[in-house]
Amino acid sequence: MNKQIELQDLGLKDYKETWDYQEHLFKGIVDVKIMNRREDAGLKTSNYFLFVEHPHVYTLGKSGDISNLLVNEDQLKAKDATFYKVNRGGDITYHGPGQIVGYPILDLDNFFTDIHKYLRFLEEMIILTLAEYGLKAERSEGETGVWLDVGTPFARKICAMGVRASRWVTMHGFALNVNANLGYFDLMIPCGIKGKAVTSLNVELGVKHVDESEVKEKLLKHFKTLFEADFLKR
Repeated sequence: MNKQIELQDLGLKDYKETWDYQEHLFKGIVDVKIMNRREDAGLKTSNYFLFVEHPHVYTLGKSGDISNLLVNEDQLKAKDATFYKVNRGGDITYHGPGQIVGYPILDLDNFFTDIHKYLRFLEEMIILTLAEYGLKAERSEGETGVWLDVGTPFARKICAMGVRASRWVTMHGFALNVNANLGYFDLMIPCGIKGKAVTSLNVELGVKHVDESEVKEKLLKHFKTLFEADFLKR
């Protein structure tokens, strides 16, 4: 089992380019697994963790409803935003500047073969990170992601999640609002859940800007502990 994870910070990168790159890494891992199964090659599979920030984009998961996007193509262009249907779980999600997006592309055979546990670990990484900023973040029953003030009229989502897995290899991941422009969330029904608000870390802390590099360090620290992994920086 290979618990080393190659860490790549892609900076600001187009969504479709990043999606294609994820598919490339994903396919490489799957191809090795197929070779191992057919030829008993005994090759180690790789693991990756991509940090990225996207220009304004809306993505719709396999089970999503297009009616949850509240604007047409012309209105998207006016907002300098794009739209893609993607092969992850979940409904509609927004990505944009000021948001930390993480794409773990892991062979779960190197860790544990349990998608439910995988999602809970991703949520726990976010919850532990936000706790370091004095925020009590929680899961909301039946709703993937991380929330604040669950069970109250003030419930609001701070981190969205949607993953794909095949042959126990993962892709896609999480989007944590750190310094996000929340106005862009008004153009959709977030994750298809009506009547729930969205928030960002800087808003919750009452500051103009949160150091995103510091947040990334905290995320990686908790990910490393939860997954008992080691990071190799590219």
